[in-house]
Amino acid sequence: MTGFALRRLALLVPTLWLTVTLVFFFVRLAPGGPFDGDRAVPPEVLLALEAKYRLGDPLSRQYLDFLADLVLRGELGPSFKYPGRTVNELLGAGLPVSMQLGVLAMAFALAVGVPLGVLGALRQNTWVDTLATSVAMLGISVPRFVLAPLLVLVFGLTLYWLPVARWETWRHAVLPVIAAGLPTAAYVARLTRGGMLELVRADFVRTARAKGLDERTIVVRHLLKGGLLPVVSFLGPGFSGLLVGSIVVETIFNIPGIGRYFVEAAQNRDYNIVMGVTIVYGALLMTLNAVVDVAYAWLDPRVRIEEL
Repeated sequence: MTGFALRRLALLVPTLWLTVTLVFFFVRLAPGGPFDGDRAVPPEVLLALEAKYRLGDPLSRQYLDFLADLVLRGELGPSFKYPGRTVNELLGAGLPVSMQLGVLAMAFALAVGVPLGVLGALRQNTWVDTLATSVAMLGISVPRFVLAPLLVLVFGLTLYWLPVARWETWRHAVLPVIAAGLPTAAYVARLTRGGMLELVRADFVRTARAKGLDERTIVVRHLLKGGLLPVVSFLGPGFSGLLVGSIVVETIFNIPGIGRYFVEAAQNRDYNIVMGVTIVYGALLMTLNAVVDVAYAWLDPRVRIEEL
């Protein structure tokens, strides 16, 4: 294992700890509490609830108790709005669904964005390039909270081609995957086009053409490996951003992922669920960024991973 990889692993724990610490205090300092939205209850009942969930303790004590439960037992605590259920149980049920949506949406983004970017670079300043660039700009300009209802309206409520809620069969996945993945596909297309344009007129590409190599071989063996470097750099934060952006998609399509819990927890001040989702997303982002750095160095041998 290289020195760079060791340094990244060493930074992983303190970075995640800092994220957890900031979110812990910020979410508790926000106005309101987990029981403020409930119907009025006698003061003694409210005190009993706060004692049950240790909300009456000083913030420093709550913080230390939360860290102890997390580090020693891997427990995120109970949910305030789902009596009898722990945050671990809720995340265990919702995380696989969110990951399925995220992986399928990223696969869709790569399957659409990379060919669009390649076509735009190889046919620069032609109608093909204009079309590819226009599609990419449209994908970037239309946010998910606008795109998802449009897909529901057209393909679900007008044409009746696809279901618009739940997560059961492949037909239920089509619209959410498109809504989540299309904006990411637009970024992938732009990054691919930009990376390819830097290489299409490079000396080694002209040499390959002079040797008689066909265009397909040149693209696959020479252009793609270097042209996809910006895309590889984008995959880590892009996938994490896609998961976070999918919160809107999960809410609109009523998908039982962790996005729904996060939205409800933020509204209801369900502190433990907010912490659980933050930890999951934070750990994913850091891990994916580390994997991307390794992949970047593999694709470009000139890059010394110790110098990244």
